[in-house]
Amino acid sequence: MAKTRNYSRSHFGIGEGIWLIVLLCGFVLIAYPMFWTVMSSFKSYREIYDSVWSLPSVWHYENYITAWQKGIAGYFKNSFIVTVSTVAGVLTFASLCAFGLSRYQFKGNTFFLFLCMGGMMLSPQVCLIPLYKLLQAFHIHNTYWAMILPYIAFRLPMSVLLIRTFFLSIPKELEESARLDGCSAFGVYWRIFLPMSKPILLTCTVLVSYYAWNEFLFSIIFIDSDSLKTIPSGLMNFRDALQTDWGVLLAGMVVAALPIIIMFIFMQKYFIRGMAAGSVKG
Repeated sequence: MAKTRNYSRSHFGIGEGIWLIVLLCGFVLIAYPMFWTVMSSFKSYREIYDSVWSLPSVWHYENYITAWQKGIAGYFKNSFIVTVSTVAGVLTFASLCAFGLSRYQFKGNTFFLFLCMGGMMLSPQVCLIPLYKLLQAFHIHNTYWAMILPYIAFRLPMSVLLIRTFFLSIPKELEESARLDGCSAFGVYWRIFLPMSKPILLTCTVLVSYYAWNEFLFSIIFIDSDSLKTIPSGLMNFRDALQTDWGVLLAGMVVAALPIIIMFIFMQKYFIRGMAAGSVKG
């Protein structure tokens, strides 16, 4: 005789319905401005004002060509150089610092840990004038280093804490086994900790890249030459005192946003895993 099985079904109640409505509203609030920006980037100047909410009657693909020719190509290259250099610097120094703080007990260990936490409370805007004078004193004002070094400094505290938390979850038996096999301290860091920490390192890569790619204040104050401007500050040159071609400007904004969006789409699995693993143990 065949046995009957009872399957329990999840009930969709009033609470779930309210949360679904809230999530849908949040999705619309986030997705529609992005959709409007992309659609408006294909419109002419007049159509953007006359038909704000409609789709383009004529798709002006030349807006992207004009934006690229007006300087987006150079700004894109500068943003890429600054972002890659910042990510490389942050991951190198943060992982080494996190390895020392998580695996070695020394006098002042707690002090350095709280120093990193204090760095998260320091606002970049407060340091603007001292940083400007410091960069001029070292003669690196109006260079790539004027953006790269401050970006690394302000992204280090958060990255150190995230990576340190992940390193604490790695079993000590692995480190002890490597030491018995003759592996040095740097060998343990390089051959065991870094390969096992791929999720948190990619998480830090996404966070640091998002900051360095979109940072505006330092890039517009520390850089004077148009040939060194990154995308956020370079897009300011697309604005005119009398009339701004908003179609070209919006096309430039879409080009600027695409790399970060694509990177997050491909790294979201590691990003979520890294954030979850980096907050388990302190």
